[in-house]
Amino acid sequence: GDKSNAVKALQKDIPTLMKDAQIPGLSIALIENGRIIWEAGYGVSNADTRKPVTRMTIFEAASLTKVVTCYTVLKLVDQGKINLDTPLNKYLGNNYDVVNDDRINLITARRVLTHSAGFPNWRNDGSKTLPINFNPGERFSYSGEGFVYLSRVAEKLTGMKFEDLVKRTVLEPLGMTSSNFTWVDSYKEIGAYRHDWSGKVSFRNEGRDPNAAASLRTTAEDYAKFMIAIMNGTGLKESTWNEMLKPQIAVNEKTAPGVDWGLGVGLEITSGVKDFWHWGDQGDSKCYMTGYPDSKNGVVYFTNSNNGLSIVREILKDALGGPHPAPDWLNYEKFNPALPVFYQAVLDKGAKNALDDYHDKLSKKQIQPISESSLNSIGYVLLREKKIDDAILIFTENTKVFPESSNAWDSLAEGYMNKGENELAIKYYQKSLALNPDNNNATEMIKKIQSGNK
Repeated sequence: GDKSNAVKALQKDIPTLMKDAQIPGLSIALIENGRIIWEAGYGVSNADTRKPVTRMTIFEAASLTKVVTCYTVLKLVDQGKINLDTPLNKYLGNNYDVVNDDRINLITARRVLTHSAGFPNWRNDGSKTLPINFNPGERFSYSGEGFVYLSRVAEKLTGMKFEDLVKRTVLEPLGMTSSNFTWVDSYKEIGAYRHDWSGKVSFRNEGRDPNAAASLRTTAEDYAKFMIAIMNGTGLKESTWNEMLKPQIAVNEKTAPGVDWGLGVGLEITSGVKDFWHWGDQGDSKCYMTGYPDSKNGVVYFTNSNNGLSIVREILKDALGGPHPAPDWLNYEKFNPALPVFYQAVLDKGAKNALDDYHDKLSKKQIQPISESSLNSIGYVLLREKKIDDAILIFTENTKVFPESSNAWDSLAEGYMNKGENELAIKYYQKSLALNPDNNNATEMIKKIQSGNK
């Protein structure tokens, strides 16, 4: 179809979508026939300074970084430096951070790039060791850790820092001149700030630690250039490129039919038509991209907001049309307009009165119920602002509406721990553990309270 219609639809819908979802800033690029036909910046990069988003505004690529990392590694495959199916510890000469688990010998680049290595997404905070949770190759389980491991192997094989390798292999050849693998000084004036779900500035991530799963900074235009390279297989042998875009593993045949993983990238295959996609989520900044290798059409957008993925279905519909099962698997909910109203009421007249009003409106069917995760977020904002009793009321509400949720009880326990009511804290941490025995946080907190330090 005529993509100028897509541009018209996006231009018409984006401002309203942003306003309704309280997204301060957004940057988008649209690709047609393998060319960038439109790009635009909307809103502000910082809700306090009101600095506008422009085409030059730098956003966090978050997990869209993983696709760039994959591409970098596939270039090494083409150079004969790494084989997709050779155990990575053979190259590294050691077992990395895995201790006493022979299954490290089964973890290859292919396993990492298809999220089937068996690693958790991230290890527990501060842990020097990395667990393997299931037999490599058994199933899909999304993991950032694997990409970091793979980048260490790439450093060993090339003698280069991974961020320099990415620059030389991908960013420079593709003309991604605004992009870097970490924060750099030149971003000071043009870097977007993160914003929480209520539209308030949270902070700006100026971290300089390169992370192969998450640390790329980029613009919509730069990332669109990279997507075009994927569409065309630029710089890769055809067999390697085919391997990248071939379904290697199903995400979950029951809950996510039509969603597979290739190498380093998600795939949607509906009625024989294939696209590649990925999402990025750093909490208070979120992004998404989808591209079709056949028609060479695609879209990528970045936001500086916790709510950035609540509008993904509308953006995809306007930009590309066609069915997209991936957002349903990711399960980001639409923004609920009752949420900011309720939050303001809590601030104005306390949680008890706000909850009374909320229940009244619910019983009259005037509003949609607020989700568990949103109520939980409000509770944590209140905790941070030292409004502990209000936070406890919100967390209690969640345990009433979602009594089977381990996380709801964990949050309530944290509320009571903050209040110094340790017996109740332990009671609710135990309740959380009963519902989810893998809740390591609850185990740690119970130990901490029992050893007498809050």
